[in-house]
Amino acid sequence: MRKVTGFFWIFTMVCGLLFFCSSLYAKTIKLNYSNFFPPTHVQSKLAQSWCDEVKKRTNGQVEVEYYPGQTLTKGTQNYDGVVSGLSDIGMCLFAYTRGRFPVMEAVDLPLGYDSGITATKVVNAAYQKFTPKELQDTQVMYLHAHGAGVLHTAGKAVRTMEDFKGMKLRGHGTSAQVLDALGATPVSLPMPELYQSLQKGIVQGALYPIEVNKGWRMGEVVDYLTLSTPIAYTSSFYVVMNKDKWAQIPDDLKTVIMEINEEWIPKHGLAWDESDQEGLAFFKELGGEVIELSDAEGERWQAAIAPVVDTYIEKMDKNGFDGRKIVDFVKASLKQYQ
Repeated sequence: MRKVTGFFWIFTMVCGLLFFCSSLYAKTIKLNYSNFFPPTHVQSKLAQSWCDEVKKRTNGQVEVEYYPGQTLTKGTQNYDGVVSGLSDIGMCLFAYTRGRFPVMEAVDLPLGYDSGITATKVVNAAYQKFTPKELQDTQVMYLHAHGAGVLHTAGKAVRTMEDFKGMKLRGHGTSAQVLDALGATPVSLPMPELYQSLQKGIVQGALYPIEVNKGWRMGEVVDYLTLSTPIAYTSSFYVVMNKDKWAQIPDDLKTVIMEINEEWIPKHGLAWDESDQEGLAFFKELGGEVIELSDAEGERWQAAIAPVVDTYIEKMDKNGFDGRKIVDFVKASLKQYQ
């Protein structure tokens, strides 16, 4: 009996030692994360805090090295960089690769967004509803979207549609179509190039969320903010991971990461709205003028850009989608969350 008991305790100690050693020497999963936002931007700081939280809550079993400011991949290469394995995780705009994400582009239509919280809820609802094939070559972590994208100009105020004539304004994706419909000439530029382009007069303004005035210091080079809220758009963002890298993560750690993802969705939406307030204050402190559209003028702008939505629906229908169904869902979600 004593021999059996002694053997049992020795066996238990050996098993415990083996478990301790295996835990001690378990290989850490190391990942990298590419983001186009500069390190000082609030959305960049949130990405960094996500990395820190993953390391903390996986007890160091998953470590993510963060590369902001396009230091790993350019914004236009971000998604393909994740697919090909140049980066393990990436955050960027869907609109930077126009045509690559047709279903998700519906969220960016000029439907009159009022906040980042609202837009973030809408883009995640749209993804959950349609789970589009366009994102199936990566593992989606989560999505978010900025607050109302409105008009900013340098040197010339825009108070009516007639003021757009002859102006070159930066626009990408859907916002470029909006500018064209309003009578301006859209110029495609990544956000990191906009500041100098405004300084040099290459463009005279842009559609962007108010937070950009401080987050990208654009308030230093623009003079007017036209509250084009009746046609306010959003730009939606993805955070995705390489599928092979995701497959290497044990299931229990995947669960932890997905829990963190759910927590970070509202953090991004709130951060967009708080930074909009900071951007407005920064703009005003520098002497910028805020212009409000009359109700009648706002209705003119809405009528002018209506074909942008119709064109999206027609294009989707031709490509085998139900464009109306997608747009109606986005509109209903926007109404629900507003």
